[in-house]
Amino acid sequence: MAITSAICNSFKQEILQGYHSFNASGDTPAGNAFKLALYTSSATINKSTTAYSATNEISNTSGSAYSAGGIALTNVTPTLDSDTAICDFSNVSWTSASFTANGCLIYDDSTVTGMTTDAAVCTIAFGGDKTVTSGTFTIEFPAAAASTAIIQIA
Repeated sequence: MAITSAICNSFKQEILQGYHSFNASGDTPAGNAFKLALYTSSATINKSTTAYSATNEISNTSGSAYSAGGIALTNVTPTLDSDTAICDFSNVSWTSASFTANGCLIYDDSTVTGMTTDAAVCTIAFGGDKTVTSGTFTIEFPAAAASTAIIQIA
């Protein structure tokens, strides 16, 4: 079992089919609803992942800091950085959390006719288990630039 960082192959096709919109909520048209789910080291998520699954998703061991399906992401309107289209999300946090995560899946939680339900966008490996005990667990997205953005189309 392993988590690898990759843009999902199914997403590459679906983006060309017009299923995913990353516009911020104030844009016209408003973007789709994206979520981020956390996974244990027992998960196998990678470029072949096509949709969100609860299999090997983390569980919260103390309180209600983490809910199945993950957390909603706030879209940041896509832009160009030189010749690269880039997309970013606002950082997300779970407070009063107690869990261990090894990676995550960003997926499209919107209902779009013709698109896979909970369609996978990308997988991110954390490089090992990351544990929080009665604290705040934060996913900090990299800078929105051609060489660092979480989603880049060059």
